[in-house]
Amino acid sequence: MQIYLAVTPEASQEAQNHCRNLAHVAYRIGPGSALLRQSLLLQTKGGLLSVSDQGAPFIDSPEALRDAVLRECGRRSYGGVLLDFEEAPRRDRTAFVSALAPALSASRRALYLPEPYAGAAPSAAVLLCTAVSGGNFSQYLQEAVQRAGGAGQLALDVQRLRMDFRLPARSGEGEPLTGEALAELMEREQPAVFFSQDLCARYFTYSRKGEAHFVLFDDADTLNQKLRLGTAMGFAAAFFMWPEVRDIAPKLFAPWRGGRRP
Repeated sequence: MQIYLAVTPEASQEAQNHCRNLAHVAYRIGPGSALLRQSLLLQTKGGLLSVSDQGAPFIDSPEALRDAVLRECGRRSYGGVLLDFEEAPRRDRTAFVSALAPALSASRRALYLPEPYAGAAPSAAVLLCTAVSGGNFSQYLQEAVQRAGGAGQLALDVQRLRMDFRLPARSGEGEPLTGEALAELMEREQPAVFFSQDLCARYFTYSRKGEAHFVLFDDADTLNQKLRLGTAMGFAAAFFMWPEVRDIAPKLFAPWRGGRRP
């Protein structure tokens, strides 16, 4: 399994001390189907081109945008593309994905994309979110593998789980916690922390204003456990967002030096 850190240009040098494989969060879609780029160091080579659709206009020429992406991949020796597409699929987006996928495949480059776009690029690797707050995590991965017809076309989108649930949490939805909020909560409550084998995450409970709370969170050990499960099943890659794991990077990436498990 290849391990990637998604980083902005200003964080790339620090992040590379922990993981060599970077997905460069430096690209977005501009007017006229242009590929816009933030300032990158001249020596930036290798890793992945990560392009966002946030605030992107209509892609009137999917082929022109495809060609711009291919040129940048060649210029920077990128091994593939990570599509950080957050909006629901639209005709222009899916047309771009359908044009890009075979061109990348022909140049032996990988394409990683969100699950809603899987139909537009059958050869691409689909991102599977790891922030699971119910059921069984291992079974969740196994079911995804069965749907995909194998793990080789799947990649883990490793999101650091930090969630506070008011019990009974019938909706299955909790309140997201920042790292600072979780640290303050643990400092105030001094809870006994346990590990959930099913969810592959740590948890604790506390009471406040007559309400019972269940807090579920990831640390370096639980994230590494999720990576080991994905590796054992044959997942192609895993992605982390640098701001989410910066504080635990030394411990998190120690077993995965160079981006691949030794």
